[in-house]
Amino acid sequence: MTYCCGILVRDGLVMIADTRTNAGLDNVSTFRKLHIFSKPGERIMAIASAGNLAISQSVLSTLTEGIEDPNTGEVETLMNAPTMFQAAQRIGRAIRQVHATEGPALRSEDVSFDVSFLFGGQIKGSRMRLFMVYTAGNFIECTTDTPYLQIGEHKYGKPVLDRAMHYDVELYEALKTGLISMDSTMRSNLGVGLPIDVLVVRTDACEADLNHRIEAGEPYFHDLRARWSAALRAAHQNIPRPPYKSETEAKK
Repeated sequence: MTYCCGILVRDGLVMIADTRTNAGLDNVSTFRKLHIFSKPGERIMAIASAGNLAISQSVLSTLTEGIEDPNTGEVETLMNAPTMFQAAQRIGRAIRQVHATEGPALRSEDVSFDVSFLFGGQIKGSRMRLFMVYTAGNFIECTTDTPYLQIGEHKYGKPVLDRAMHYDVELYEALKTGLISMDSTMRSNLGVGLPIDVLVVRTDACEADLNHRIEAGEPYFHDLRARWSAALRAAHQNIPRPPYKSETEAKK
């Protein structure tokens, strides 16, 4: 299982991904799911992946080596894409190419072709963008109305983002909210776990402001988890009890 979150606010982009993969309770491993493609000052792009690890690695390798355009002969990669939109299209084409190659073999073993990506970043001279790319290779784009996208085990972390996130949230406040969302997911699903990879990119910088891995036992994340749990307990205790009468009290 996986949880990845991308947040796009006025000040920039936050992307967060866990690293746990498992093929059963006794086969748990750590693999990086947040991958960065950058030329500082010119472009920075990040891809977070969820789903079948072999498929996602094949797609990423295809994007790194490039796909030849049959019309022009150009080898298309993320690093030579002229726009973020066209880069997202190239991710979609890479997914479809891997599906065409590996799909029949997977079907013969009754394995579903399951992969999805968050793709965000900025190319100099254009705006910061964030996309979610589906298994079929089609995609949607993040908007200012709902400035975040999620893939993987998203349901536990979504309520935090729904309540706290909006487009004008300060960049590192957005990171804090994203980490609380990750903690909520980890608390409810053991298939999501540390280490956590984090990327923060400021608008128009075209380079990472923060590229960090949160390991088990890191003081800040441990403190964040403890404070969030305490805050939830305190909020629960401070809400008045329901005024409704029980059936027994109502009959008196």
